[in-house]
Amino acid sequence: MRGAWIRRYGRALTLGLAVVVLGLLAGAAGSGDMDRLLLHAESLDGTVLASQGADTLFNPASVIKVGTSLWALERLGPEHRYETIFGIRGTLDSRSGVVTGDLVVVGGADPDLQAENVILVARELNRLGARQVRGDIVVCGSLMVGWEHGVAGRLEEPEQRAEMMAGRLRTALDPARWDQSTRAAWQAMCARRGWDAEAPPAVTVTGGPRLERLGSLTPMVRHRSNPLPELLKRFNTYSNNDIIRVADDLGGVARLEAFLRQRLSAPAEELQLETASGEERNRITPRLVVRLMRAFVRSAAALGLQPEDLLPVPGCDPGPLGRMFPGLASGRFAGAVACKSGTLRSQDGEVAALAGVFASTEHPTVLFCVAVPRAGSSLRHWRRIEQSWLQALLDRAKAVRPEGCTAGPVFSDTDALVEQITPVEPVLGVAPAAQP
Repeated sequence: MRGAWIRRYGRALTLGLAVVVLGLLAGAAGSGDMDRLLLHAESLDGTVLASQGADTLFNPASVIKVGTSLWALERLGPEHRYETIFGIRGTLDSRSGVVTGDLVVVGGADPDLQAENVILVARELNRLGARQVRGDIVVCGSLMVGWEHGVAGRLEEPEQRAEMMAGRLRTALDPARWDQSTRAAWQAMCARRGWDAEAPPAVTVTGGPRLERLGSLTPMVRHRSNPLPELLKRFNTYSNNDIIRVADDLGGVARLEAFLRQRLSAPAEELQLETASGEERNRITPRLVVRLMRAFVRSAAALGLQPEDLLPVPGCDPGPLGRMFPGLASGRFAGAVACKSGTLRSQDGEVAALAGVFASTEHPTVLFCVAVPRAGSSLRHWRRIEQSWLQALLDRAKAVRPEGCTAGPVFSDTDALVEQITPVEPVLGVAPAAQP
């Protein structure tokens, strides 16, 4: 009966109102709730499927990470890996394993260098005979180890921040200094790789951290991060605010804003950014978010990538999306949508947003954005309303659910590469130190 009613009267309704009616018939919400939504949905060719308040400025929170990901992909390419070089300044006695001198690290702005990655480096240094450094740990360039939790958690003083990172590196190299979380990471790493958990690699550094400009060194090991698409998928899946590191390496949030305005043909009044992660105060419209999703999908396709290679998929990937939108993570909708959520509790009276893409039989690709500004303390309620609206849209557009999921969760070390460097190979244009 419900289907007959809609077939009879649906043509007389606007597309946006039709979606509201579907939500009401499903028992999802009252009309007052639906009226609060800002929403816009289009097919890839620009056909509008639903729209309400589409030109209203709102704070998109972590949906901004889609823009940061687009910028990184177009600037760096899908094959890009961040490099970190490890070497010594001094001599190595391979029989005793002692480096008389310093361990020198040339940071390459790797935004996802974790304890697991440092452990890979320690294994390789051990294979080269280095087990103890009787000197300092010298850091050159941009080095980041572990998480800082975005703008709010970052130390403002650059030298203090660099010293903290060097200290973290020294800790991760030496199992005697590990805390509980690092030991747990090691245990999980061994389980994934089939290693002996009772034999962790170790490089002890007797001195402290020291910061220098790049000088001479004997390079030993090169660490290369996961390929950029895997790295971005990790940031987006866990909505990690340290994605600002990716933007910082490309020039910072001001250049990101300029890139997006040019790329999306966006007027200044419709796109205003304070952060590349979605923290603090950012402004955009639902219509412009859909335009961003279109650019993102098309750019990814040109690089041989699918949306699910870069964005989390409820029902397939870990992370917070499954908890926030359980109706998208189970049952007939599981695996159907690649999307990015946005949640912000500290700005604009709390924000709940969701933007993404799905395939359908009616339209090969559908792009959408739905948001509730000033959600107050009722984020869970408004996510249910957003979910109901999206489920109705998925039904109406006859969404196609892919068979199975792509590869499981990626860790920072999953596809990272660690290579030995021959002593005669120059690094970053600097000749290695002469051996005595």
